[in-house]
Amino acid sequence: MNVERVVTSGRFTLDGGTWDVDNNVWLVGDDREVVVIDAAHDAEAILAAVGDRELRAIVCTHAHNDHVNAAPTLADRTGAPIWLHPADSELWRMVHPDREPDHDTADGDEVTVAGTTLRILHTPGHAPGAVCLYAPELGTVFTGDTLFQGGPGATGRSFSDFDTIIASIRDRLLPLPDSTVVRTGHGDDTAIGAESPQLEDWIARGH
Repeated sequence: MNVERVVTSGRFTLDGGTWDVDNNVWLVGDDREVVVIDAAHDAEAILAAVGDRELRAIVCTHAHNDHVNAAPTLADRTGAPIWLHPADSELWRMVHPDREPDHDTADGDEVTVAGTTLRILHTPGHAPGAVCLYAPELGTVFTGDTLFQGGPGATGRSFSDFDTIIASIRDRLLPLPDSTVVRTGHGDDTAIGAESPQLEDWIARGH
């Protein structure tokens, strides 16, 4: 069972602003089948990483354009379904007005790939439909833009809320084992145990 990272580059656009970003695209699986978490920017690079393996699902941690802009092309080329929490439908339609996701993701859903289960945790705040994927057998959680090394994801733009993201992190992520590796949507990995002591500092800074 492998966890692979492909870093793709492009632009994040929201509220009239545009920023250059590097995104982590995660592939979880073995030599026969994989799941892609966040099809960002470059469908060809992701397809090259998938290779001749079966792509079981394209799971979106949220629907900001930089996390979903390559998803329809990837789905069309592979036949894999796109999973998205319906609370992010409005954000999705800003990017893909003519293509709906294939599967509504819900809290507690499970994605199974190569005998390993990824459990969906609904963690709103950065976006209403933000989710994380927890793989207890791998000792890792894929957090999208909910939790990074050093703090929560941004909440200064439309559809986001600071108190909500703090509650999501406190209630859904920090109870995970301290050794759980946090694989983020941008930047470096961290661990639950490295981030949990900082919760009160984040709250103080946020307000």
